[in-house]
Amino acid sequence: MELTGKQKAFLRSLGHHEDAIIQIGKSGITPTLVQSVKEALKARELVKVRVLQNCEKEPKDVIPVLAKKCRAELVQIIGRNGLLYQENTEKKKIELP
Repeated sequence: MELTGKQKAFLRSLGHHEDAIIQIGKSGITPTLVQSVKEALKARELVKVRVLQNCEKEPKDVIPVLAKKCRAELVQIIGRNGLLYQENTEKKKIELP
């Protein structure tokens, strides 16, 4: 599902005040991290990810890879933070415009 500009803007406004619940550190993207993100997306639909300073790769390189592995939509990357969205068809939490 490709998000429109209006939908991305809506999701950015929702994610602005959220804290990053997923942190990518020195070990980068591990299978455990991918599983954690999938579970968080299923529960919340919108997840903020933070790339820590000790991560060897840049956020603009790491976050899109994580989104692809989790089959999530990349909403935005700002600084060291990224916002991922995945619709939960069973228990919808977010109604997109």
